[in-house]
Amino acid sequence: MPRGLTTRRFTVEHRTERETLIPPARKHQSMSDSDWTDRIAGERMAVDQRFNEQVKASSFSSQQWGLVMTAVEFEIENPGDPDTARIVADTSKLSSVMPEMERVANQGPMGGPGGDRSGSSGGLLSGVKDALGLGGSSGGDKQQEEEAARLAQAYAEQLQEKLESNGRWQSVCEQAQG
Repeated sequence: MPRGLTTRRFTVEHRTERETLIPPARKHQSMSDSDWTDRIAGERMAVDQRFNEQVKASSFSSQQWGLVMTAVEFEIENPGDPDTARIVADTSKLSSVMPEMERVANQGPMGGPGGDRSGSSGGLLSGVKDALGLGGSSGGDKQQEEEAARLAQAYAEQLQEKLESNGRWQSVCEQAQG
């Protein structure tokens, strides 16, 4: 053994379930709303790829859309009846990400300060909105929040269509029902 290195031996004693550092596996509990969303990750990734074209056609960058999605939660209305149930986007928390979305919009392409693209600090899009009378931070934020809510609901509808086409809608409704 090289000089200066020492080894220490340790033994593992038998511990009961209550004494372990690793918590025991969860026993079956009723499903919470987040559990059904955790179980559809594959469908979400497929919808993300398809939905990317709609995001590109919107006023949002992909980074801004990512912020939107962090603020949106999906719920299933009427999960007890899969024929009438539907996924809805809860957009009540969108206002919490709007300041960050504005900051992202004002960044340059490499994350630094934006250049003087339109003669104002808001960039080209801001200049166009101002020229059309749509400028102003509160009005612009409200319009952007409404657009985000519409896109989030369109995403929810595509997600439901994906689940239905995969034959998983019934089981997802059952999971959401708890």
